[in-house]
Amino acid sequence: MAIALSSAIKLPAQAVQAPDGTVSFESGLLLLDAYTTFSGVRVRQARYYFDLELPDDIGEPLQEVVIQQRSGGDEIKFKPEETEVYLGSHRDKAERIQAIAKTDEATEKITVQFNQPIPPGNSITIGLKPRSNPDFGGVYLFGVTAYPRGDKARGMYLGAGRLHFDSNDSDPF
Repeated sequence: MAIALSSAIKLPAQAVQAPDGTVSFESGLLLLDAYTTFSGVRVRQARYYFDLELPDDIGEPLQEVVIQQRSGGDEIKFKPEETEVYLGSHRDKAERIQAIAKTDEATEKITVQFNQPIPPGNSITIGLKPRSNPDFGGVYLFGVTAYPRGDKARGMYLGAGRLHFDSNDSDPF
């Protein structure tokens, strides 16, 4: 199911394009899963994975993904330089995909831009590296928005990835 990405790939222009030049996907991408390797609070070795599926009928390659924390008891900071992207899922990683990740300090959005757009018909996993898990346990939601290739690309919100962190407190009172 995964295709090798090389500089020789020719991508057809099939996107939906508005009169003003805005490009959008023809159909929906899917946020399949959000997963953390460690669910304890204050763990420094954790990585957060977001698995996406790009169905054959989306019409346009995926150029970038923006992930932003939407809720939780603590603000999680990331190390964008340690972001990893692979074809496949977090359970079945295949070829590594070259990407550049940047954090907008004002909004704390992480933008992952692929060096080469990802063609429809693939699944990818994005692995973010937090500085550490949050100090407080609970449910944390991360909004995921995908953007097609193009200078005037309209993003598609895929939903919220949900991560649950357990408090280390053993005292029930």
